[in-house]
Amino acid sequence: MDSGKPRAEVMREYDLGKSTLDRWIQRVHACGSTAAADNRTSEQNRLIELERENARLKMEVDVLKQAALIFARK
Repeated sequence: MDSGKPRAEVMREYDLGKSTLDRWIQRVHACGSTAAADNRTSEQNRLIELERENARLKMEVDVLKQAALIFARK
């Protein structure tokens, strides 16, 4: 692990399954190291936040479009 702890120890410490721990590690690596996250400017953090919100809103729009199609058929 990045922290130097064995995977089994981290899984026991946080009561995690292997797949959950793997997802956590993938997410950390996908967005850079945790140290990189600590070194972001407030503008970079805001941009990341806005990109996440944009993705969430796009998903909501897609769901609403599908719901509109279902209701239009009835």
